[in-house]
Amino acid sequence: MVTEKEIEHVSKLMKIDVDDHTEYVDKVQKMINYFDILDSAGVESEEISMPEISLESLRKDEHVAFDDKLIEKLNHYKGTYVRAPKMSS
Repeated sequence: MVTEKEIEHVSKLMKIDVDDHTEYVDKVQKMINYFDILDSAGVESEEISMPEISLESLRKDEHVAFDDKLIEKLNHYKGTYVRAPKMSS
């Protein structure tokens, strides 16, 4: 079970201002429960087939300089932060 104190701790680590930490307890618990469902899906026996690719067929790794400030190219930014959509229930 997720506690309000854990939500408060994580929000401080992420430097996110949260007025009411209790609001997020149920939301985070639902996410954790969903991950538990995914963990119990039992896909250990599934084989993942990947085609073999020789190193010669891969593109050469090259550095391409980007002179502009990337943050200024984003649609929703303020100072050095990018505004993200609000969490909904």
